[in-house]
Amino acid sequence: QVQLVESGGGLVQAGGSLRLSCAASGSISRINVMGWFRQAPGNQRELVASRRRGGSADYADFVKGRFTISGDDGKNTVYLQMNSLRPEDTAAYYCYVDLVGSRSWGKGTQVTVST
Repeated sequence: QVQLVESGGGLVQAGGSLRLSCAASGSISRINVMGWFRQAPGNQRELVASRRRGGSADYADFVKGRFTISGDDGKNTVYLQMNSLRPEDTAAYYCYVDLVGSRSWGKGTQVTVST
C-alpha cells in the first residue's frame, strides 16, 4: 500500500498564497506521476496540476500562471505553490500518485480563500 500525507492547507485572503506539500511512503516501486486534484462542494473532482517523474508538468487552464507544481523524485514528494488565490479556488485539495497500474489518493487538505 501507498500512503500519502498532505499538509499546508488553510484559510487565506484573496490574493494570498499557500503552499501544499505531499509525501508518499509505503510500497512504492516507481512513481510515474504525482499531482493534485481538487473538489469543491457540489462539484466534481478536477485536476489541478501534475508532475511527471523527471519534472515535466501540466496545469489546468484555471491555474496557469498562478500555481506551480514541483517535487523531489528521490524523496517521493510533490508541492503546489498557489499564488494569487481566488475565492473560487476554495476546495479540498487531494494529492495523488500514479504507479504502474494503480493510483493512490491522499485524504485531502482544505483550502479556503476569503474575499
